[in-house]
Amino acid sequence: MPIDAAAALAAPPHVRELAWDHQDVLLYHLGIGAGPPATDPRELRYTLESRLHVLPSFATVAGGGPPGVIRALSVPGVDVDLARVLHAGQGLRTLRPVPVRGRATASSRIVSVYDKGTSAVLVLRTDVADADGPLWTEEAEVFVRGEGGWGGERGPSWGPASPPDTAPDRVAALPVREEQALLYRLSGDWNPLHADPGFAARAGFDRPVLHGLCTYGGTLKSVVDTLLDGDVTRVGEYRARFVGVVYPGEALRVRMWRPVAAGAGGGPVRVAVGAVERDDAPVLAGTVVTYG
Repeated sequence: MPIDAAAALAAPPHVRELAWDHQDVLLYHLGIGAGPPATDPRELRYTLESRLHVLPSFATVAGGGPPGVIRALSVPGVDVDLARVLHAGQGLRTLRPVPVRGRATASSRIVSVYDKGTSAVLVLRTDVADADGPLWTEEAEVFVRGEGGWGGERGPSWGPASPPDTAPDRVAALPVREEQALLYRLSGDWNPLHADPGFAARAGFDRPVLHGLCTYGGTLKSVVDTLLDGDVTRVGEYRARFVGVVYPGEALRVRMWRPVAAGAGGGPVRVAVGAVERDDAPVLAGTVVTYG
């Protein structure tokens, strides 16, 4: 069986050292769409080193190296075809603000393996800490087609969550530049699906698609800028499920629903992201930003 759940869960953590500085943060922010208009003070906090604030989703690329999906496939007990793999979701919990410059240790392991019948889901958790203690925890959810059916635990529902049936409290535009995938990949995800038209065609797409984690980062920026006045330190948790592709050059619409009883102190914001030119076709679903 290509996935040996017991072996994957029993595998020791993979430990690696991370290091980053302001250049990595600036490149990431530009890659997720920060910058325009270039002289706007609200954008300069993401693009100018003298006033730099780190968006928490930078954690997904801090230190470079392969994304969580690829790391999950290198765990003992997991031997699957990359063509059958989808990045299903991403979660992040921040324990302290991400510093502009840092050195830290990341420890990754498979914490769940779910049997969906015709597919499997792996959950890779990574805990990151520096000399002062824990910094963040992230989880990458990896969907593997054709690898279920061994009788294991089914786990939580994996269907896309519907947005609230009420009008959103706020709506933000999220444009995607033509070259955005080419810029975002410089932060470490070199999958040719996002750059090579021939490879994308072989994978069944009309043209290269945007990285899901690029949309993930751009969406968090939209929420922080719209609801938190750019205060990145207020983000506590963020999770999203990837339910559709984004093509460079498209426009996205980010709809936000505040919690009814949160008030000014914070709470979970529900978010839905759709592709405008494709009748708001869902891109991210089950998306929640919890802030304080």
